[in-house]
Amino acid sequence: MSKKVWITGASSGIGRALAIKFANEGCLVAVSARRENLLKELTEKNNNIYSFPLDVTDINNCKTVFKQILEKFKNIDICIFGTGIHDPKSEKKFNLEKIRKIMEVNYFGTMNSINSVYDYYNEKKGGQISIISSVAGYRGLPAAGAYCASKSALTSFAESLHFEMKRKNVRISLISPGFIKTPMTDQNDFPMPMIKSPEFAAEQIYKGLIKKNGFEIHFPKAFTFFLKILRILPINIYFKLVEKGLKKKI
Repeated sequence: MSKKVWITGASSGIGRALAIKFANEGCLVAVSARRENLLKELTEKNNNIYSFPLDVTDINNCKTVFKQILEKFKNIDICIFGTGIHDPKSEKKFNLEKIRKIMEVNYFGTMNSINSVYDYYNEKKGGQISIISSVAGYRGLPAAGAYCASKSALTSFAESLHFEMKRKNVRISLISPGFIKTPMTDQNDFPMPMIKSPEFAAEQIYKGLIKKNGFEIHFPKAFTFFLKILRILPINIYFKLVEKGLKKKI
């Protein structure tokens, strides 16, 4: 039986590739993002994709859009919340306005999305909620304070939500990609090791959600396992390793 899926942040990058992947696998996919024109392109290319424009920073808009999706699909099996922004230049200047915006979109936008489906899943007693975070949430990285903080908050929240929703037979999963070539990472002015395509990411996420039952879906493994090791190192050692890496790039 085909799954019915809702994906936010679907206008580009991982979200777009993921929508195409699920649709090509025969699933019905509701896609949401602010850029209606890009969502329209998706619907025109695949009959299994339906557009539901959304600003995740608007809590009432989230609730309204989810109601519209339910009216159309009657049921939702998987929600994948992946809205995210990053602005490396503003972070280097400690632009407080941009820092607030990053937290508002990345963290609170995801909270608004989860809030819109919480009662539905609570009553349904089944299904999946997946949160797209990042390996940037493992530890603080240079020139990415707000982005790392937003992703770290999502990672911790997903872990906490797991305990609550497991009792209701709802699977919570955390997606932690490494570097993926998207319009967002195109802003970075440094070498990105083991960078992968959005299609690669979509394939890994699809397998993790449909064919496996683990909590965290992370990739590419060679890169993410290295970062997991950094995650458990004492802080002084971590600082020295990162600073040494920075000196090599200067």
